[in-house]
Amino acid sequence: MNRRWVVWAAAAAVLAVLPHVVRTPAAVPVMNQMGIAVVFALSYNMLLGQGGMLSFGHAVYFGLGGFIAAHALNLAGKGVLWLPVPLLPLVGALGGLCFGALYGSFSTTRAGTVFAMISLGMAEMMAASSLILDRFFGGEEGITTNRAKAPTLLGLDFTTDRKVYYVIALWAFASAVLMYVFSRTPVGRMANAVRDNPERAEFVGYNQRSVRFVSFCAAGLFAGIGGGLFALNYEILTAENMGLTASGAVLLMTFIGGIGTFVGPILGAIVFTFLQSMLSDYTSIWLLYLGILFLTAVLFVPAGLAGVLFLHAPAWHAGRLGRLYGPYLLAGLLALAAAVGMVGLLEMVHFIVSAPASRSTKRLFWVAVNVRTLGPWLAFAAVAAAGILGLRWSAPRAAAAFTEASRSR
Repeated sequence: MNRRWVVWAAAAAVLAVLPHVVRTPAAVPVMNQMGIAVVFALSYNMLLGQGGMLSFGHAVYFGLGGFIAAHALNLAGKGVLWLPVPLLPLVGALGGLCFGALYGSFSTTRAGTVFAMISLGMAEMMAASSLILDRFFGGEEGITTNRAKAPTLLGLDFTTDRKVYYVIALWAFASAVLMYVFSRTPVGRMANAVRDNPERAEFVGYNQRSVRFVSFCAAGLFAGIGGGLFALNYEILTAENMGLTASGAVLLMTFIGGIGTFVGPILGAIVFTFLQSMLSDYTSIWLLYLGILFLTAVLFVPAGLAGVLFLHAPAWHAGRLGRLYGPYLLAGLLALAAAVGMVGLLEMVHFIVSAPASRSTKRLFWVAVNVRTLGPWLAFAAVAAAGILGLRWSAPRAAAAFTEASRSR
């Protein structure tokens, strides 16, 4: 218990000083996006990781919470109601909870594939409704808002990204604490039991549908908080925020980070947001790289990033983690070489397909190369082949070193 308090206190301290440590111009906007993604991913993990409910429409509650919060912010700007900016996520939470209870009342009666198909149908239904109910959703253009017109709280306005960061950080921290506490309650524990063995949960006296319904409503509530934070940060909501793209993104975050663990979605949200923000500035096929990363995680690291870290706990406790530095460094350098070669080939293929025939030079890894000559193709192919063959040689040795460092003595 004391260690948990130390971890939470350290997390709060890091959130407080982070904007003062990282001073690059794009740092605060990216951190705001990460905070929103963390809340969204943790709420999805309440469904999939803790309750075993694979949903393809979780962004519905994120988007609806955001739309309701944006309308409330517009009303506050007109003086119709008193709603300071820091309290806006509460409106999103209420919206997510209400719609979660509405849709969960019939979707949680089923589990497995049927539940997944129901969630997919709800996502498509809301996507169609966004074009029909254009006065609420704003049609294809969405709705905009202005947080500068909202009432101030204690004389504070929230007109800059840095001030918005502290609102997002506060709500992200509070939401993470509450979701962690929920996972330790009897309902949260029974959600794990229903996920693993619903018949045995029924046998000991718990209704599996009721347990799934409570988890579904809680996930909708916290997704609504994420939607409210999104409306606060970006001041615009469109139908894409509750469509299949957003639902697929949160699925990627959770799987990359590791389902079933609390820290996994946090890591996945941070990595996904960083790649989304950084890669999109350098390449137009960044979604392809995210897809490759997702497939790699599912095929080779099913436990996600958090699972990989937890696997090294025995070696760390035994004091033998240092033995892995050499094998891991070699395997990492070879994997980096393979990635550089493959990225170079993919970027050149994309350049050949999409660029005008008059252009022949593309800048790859800070070097200008003539894509329409044979040399760069052979060079990147050789680097990729060397990396892959070297990785096949070094991976078994790294695995053997891991087994040796992790075994008990």
